[in-house]
Amino acid sequence: MSENPSDAACRAMVAAELPRVLDWAAAEGWNPGLDDAPAFHAADPGGFFVAEQDGTPVAAISVVNHSDSFAFLGLYICRPEYRGRGIGLALWQHSLSHAGGRVVGLDGVPDQQANYRRSGFRGTGQTHRFSGAVRGAAMDGVRPLRAGDTDTLVAIEARANGYEKSGFLRHWLADTATRKTLVADRGGAVAGFATIRRCRQGCKIGPLVAETQDDARGLIHAAAAFADGAEVIVDVPDDQPALMDYCASLDLTAAFHTARMYRGAAPVRGRAIRTIATLELG
Repeated sequence: MSENPSDAACRAMVAAELPRVLDWAAAEGWNPGLDDAPAFHAADPGGFFVAEQDGTPVAAISVVNHSDSFAFLGLYICRPEYRGRGIGLALWQHSLSHAGGRVVGLDGVPDQQANYRRSGFRGTGQTHRFSGAVRGAAMDGVRPLRAGDTDTLVAIEARANGYEKSGFLRHWLADTATRKTLVADRGGAVAGFATIRRCRQGCKIGPLVAETQDDARGLIHAAAAFADGAEVIVDVPDDQPALMDYCASLDLTAAFHTARMYRGAAPVRGRAIRTIATLELG
């Protein structure tokens, strides 16, 4: 990292501070969901950190331990007026100790990727954000989440991505006023699912996991009905070229990309079609 060490005070974030940090993220153009904070914090209550200058929180980061072997880093923000003082670096170093010996993943924006490489992270591909209008429609075989689905959905998402984030998904998949999960059901067997949530602007679909392209497409259109005409946003890894092509065929705009990077061995992904749950928690 390029900053110099600072005397910033780094500490664990309390749950009540996370909504303010998500406001910082919104100001940076990250467009968080309207109800992200409870599910984010529940994933690992000890995995959120702030740096204080003169008693005022001025930077934040999360290093969420999803399992005994894997963590994900996100929400790395320093308030603009405090940049260049080493505060971000101090918080980075403080927070990574929370991961211990775990593999750590992150989604890095282009102008920070060189810094992340200097900290031992290596890229494994890119994630492309698509956004625009999607026709919402009820789809045959796509139904609402049912009691008893959660264990299955957590397991198939873990197989698709190569790592489990059970604590996060058990909160994330549950329907709220701003978030809904839909399931592709093939004769009583789960063939995929998608979660959509209302954000500061539009609605984001994520995660989406499906056995076939038809299942994935059906889930996108069924989820888009929840958006009720608002912009739909989906983060697609570049190892999903057919899904990227389908997003392009819907005239969705490729807004920007990030690099998926890992410190340690990258997880071995499964064969399922998949999108990113969130750029903050993986």
